[in-house]
Amino acid sequence: MMNTSSNTKANLKAASSVMGSPLTLIPVKQLLLIIVALGLLLILVKLGFWQLARADEKERLHTELLQRQSQSPINYQQLISTPETKALTGIRIEVEAVPIANKLILLDNQVYQGQVGYLAYQLLRVPNYDTRLLLELGFIIAPKDRRLLPQVELLQHKQNFSGRLYQKSINPLSPNLLPESGWPLRIQNLALTELAQHLDTPLAPAVLQAANLESTLPHPWRPIPMSAQKHRGYALQWFSLALALVILLGYGFWKCRPTTRLKHREQQR
Repeated sequence: MMNTSSNTKANLKAASSVMGSPLTLIPVKQLLLIIVALGLLLILVKLGFWQLARADEKERLHTELLQRQSQSPINYQQLISTPETKALTGIRIEVEAVPIANKLILLDNQVYQGQVGYLAYQLLRVPNYDTRLLLELGFIIAPKDRRLLPQVELLQHKQNFSGRLYQKSINPLSPNLLPESGWPLRIQNLALTELAQHLDTPLAPAVLQAANLESTLPHPWRPIPMSAQKHRGYALQWFSLALALVILLGYGFWKCRPTTRLKHREQQR
């Protein structure tokens, strides 16, 4: 009985020395590749869920924009009394204003239909108000020589403007205005608070994109540049890559399974 127990223990010890732990049966290089692949898998899955969250956010924003556009236009007093932190994009407005001559502002590094240029803006003066309103004139192609600025036809006469408001998102990596000297004024970001400080005049908390301008310049800015469907399409791509990686990992584990190692060692013995 004692001999049988001793033989069993000896056999188990011998078997364990041959088989080893699951980790020791996998070569170090393959183990590192598996760890890297698992980390990449987590990133792909996280990106997929992030795109789904963005799709839900775009759907919610689209619903809010439809509600705002269905409301009656606000007046200028309502606009300037609105806190800057409140969302104004999509709200319609009607205002009578006088264009300020020679006050052209050019937002740099804009791309429209594959061409690089500027978004041109002009300051408007609303009678009986000190707060100025920024009007989008549209997109204009930049000259090849960066030292030159494009020629933009400015508005001259007082008129009634009707359109929608928007608040352009700020680049989180470079949020500053970064104005250059002189007029036209070239800026890198449409930071309205900083622009007001630079001009030493108060500005309304949103920009007017008028629908009744006679200008032929295009207006490329859209409140929702990417639809919810596109975000879901990107999410599907990330999840597809994650699935492909899982298949590759499964194949790698199958190639490195312990039974193969054990057979190899038995053959060597």
